[in-house]
Amino acid sequence: MDPATTGGAFLSVLCLVGVIGLVLVTFLVNAVRIVPEYQRLVVFRLGRVLDKPKGPGIVLLIPFLDKAVKVDLREQVREVPHQTSITKDNAPISIDFLWYYKVLDPAQSVLQVGNFEAAAAGIAATTLRAVIGGIPLDDVLSEREHINNMLRTRLDEVTERWGVKVTNVEIREIIPPRDVQDAMNRQMSAERIRRAVVTESTGTKEAAINVAEGEKQSAILKAEGEKQSAILKAEGERQSQLLRAEGFASALEKINSAAGTVDQKTMTLQYFETLKTVGMSPSTKYIFPLEFTSMIENFVKPKE
Repeated sequence: MDPATTGGAFLSVLCLVGVIGLVLVTFLVNAVRIVPEYQRLVVFRLGRVLDKPKGPGIVLLIPFLDKAVKVDLREQVREVPHQTSITKDNAPISIDFLWYYKVLDPAQSVLQVGNFEAAAAGIAATTLRAVIGGIPLDDVLSEREHINNMLRTRLDEVTERWGVKVTNVEIREIIPPRDVQDAMNRQMSAERIRRAVVTESTGTKEAAINVAEGEKQSAILKAEGEKQSAILKAEGERQSQLLRAEGFASALEKINSAAGTVDQKTMTLQYFETLKTVGMSPSTKYIFPLEFTSMIENFVKPKE
């Protein structure tokens, strides 16, 4: 056999094997997909969507016949940049917010809208203007939670037909007009001054109440002390009078007891002593009563 012919046949076989291997690799790359837990594949076969999304795990596709579209089932967050809106009382304000959504039906999210995120961003911006247009400026600044709920409800009504659920809406920043900001700053300054004055007056009032309460307690304690002092003083005087009365009573009892034992002669001598004391004065005149003679007789009467 001619060596040239043999070499040509070998190269032909190698080329054929290479082509077959390339076809197999291409087939495997296009036929085998590994789908994560948070994703699903919406498969179109010859242009028609299959009944159920594929995944998670290993999914086999038919190359050149099947076309797969990945859909993320995780909750997503998107930002709507600052949008200038006109409030109900014709005040222009700038608002930006975040909105959160989650795909519930992968097939509908692919079939019902061409570019879901772009469509949802446009719906969010127009919905924001519609909601803000029906609310006065003061309510826009003070009722964020109410506006969040209104935006979420209206966005959810629109995106529901796309198989998407809007889970939450959060207004991030509201920028009112410059003159409104200046008025709000003046109002906040006035409110701070008012609170300071109220706090100071409250402190003064409480201090005055505390002083008055202290003086009241002091007066009560002083009156109580004076009362106790008067009671003790009266009690002392009463005890002193009782002791003096008991002393007088005891003295009178002793005098009465002693007087009961005195005889006639002792009384006569005491009478003479009294006369002697009275008679010590030069101008004294003695006048003897009739009883005096009888007293002397009794005193000088000899014993039998």
